[in-house]
Amino acid sequence: MNQLQPVRGTHDLIGETARRHAHVVETARRIAATYGYEEWATPIFEDTRVFSRTLGDTSDVVTKEMYTFEDRGGDSLTLRPEGTAAICRALVTNGLTQTLPQRVFYQGPMFRYERPQKGRFRQFHQIGAELLGTAEPLLDAETIAMGYAILKELGLGDAVTLEINTLGDPESRAAWREALVAYFREHRDALSEESQNRLEANPLRILDSKSAQDRALLDDAPAFANYLNDESRRFWDALRRGLDMFGVAFVENPRIVRGLDYYSHTAFEFVTNKLGAQGTVLAGGRYEGLVAQMGGPVTPAIGWAGGIERLALLLDAPPEVKAGIAVVSTGGETMPAAVGVVQALRNAGLKAELELRGSLKKRMERIAKSGASYVVLLGDEELQRGNAQLRDLKLRAQREVPIADVPRLLADEV
Repeated sequence: MNQLQPVRGTHDLIGETARRHAHVVETARRIAATYGYEEWATPIFEDTRVFSRTLGDTSDVVTKEMYTFEDRGGDSLTLRPEGTAAICRALVTNGLTQTLPQRVFYQGPMFRYERPQKGRFRQFHQIGAELLGTAEPLLDAETIAMGYAILKELGLGDAVTLEINTLGDPESRAAWREALVAYFREHRDALSEESQNRLEANPLRILDSKSAQDRALLDDAPAFANYLNDESRRFWDALRRGLDMFGVAFVENPRIVRGLDYYSHTAFEFVTNKLGAQGTVLAGGRYEGLVAQMGGPVTPAIGWAGGIERLALLLDAPPEVKAGIAVVSTGGETMPAAVGVVQALRNAGLKAELELRGSLKKRMERIAKSGASYVVLLGDEELQRGNAQLRDLKLRAQREVPIADVPRLLADEV
């Protein structure tokens, strides 16, 4: 039998990769908590309608990328391709639409069937945040500022650029949509076959097209800025003032668009030039209709998601592995005491391991290579005195101390 390998587009989180991944999650969780966000965890698979309704039946995600299957009961289920829809579903399911706003942080695996490339997998992981139940542009700015605070804490503040755009309110979007449709109809023959189909079903999706011939047409397409009404302009101005208040630098990029009708006003991306073509590391925007599509009331919200794999690749160095303490029993009668010491060290919050295999010489060689900072040696003679040998591997110094004092002494020194 051939050696089994991970499924294409998946990867194991081990060693340095696992440490980088955990560091991104723990940093994001800690910063989000300071902004008042509470962590939610939703199932990794949902009723398919959770995603087909919210992402649109004609979207690439729904038509090409979702992992959808029928369970034994005949229900159509889908591995979640993104986190926002599931959070909105959870808001309604758990009766939380009456206690708004809700500030939600989440993290975990997502699944999309697409071509694997640097920083992109078929099972990938995201951190994300949703602020549900607010419509103030200042809170949009704060939500973006929280994302930037996480990036800065990861040491990536100078590696990313914030790009923002406005999608306006529904009235502005309707006017722009009408102009876009007229423009694309004039150039119908120049559109890709897929975008020609979208022109009738959902023309805004042409804006998300990856086709070179479609992208070329966008240069001369009607500019959305020309269709903003007064309300949309006020929101846009207030968002930019808010970002200034929070000290978050930005550049305006009118090419940032969203193909779905429920997006409104704020759209943004943190991008980098350090990952090749896959430059977006954290992105989001304001939306209005997702909660209503789950059976709840119309609820304004803003959110973002960041790819953990991409963020982990950008870290200058993996988090350091904390030096441990090795506990060595040198005599047959000392093993119970050694177990007691290693457990006492762990209870004190210290990293400690029993070293059991081989001769004392071999064990000490392995300990030296492991990067341990101290060795606690328990021999029969020391045990009779109630003591242990405490060896500092960095200073190459050794002293005899009472066994009961070992956790306290090492807590002060490690």
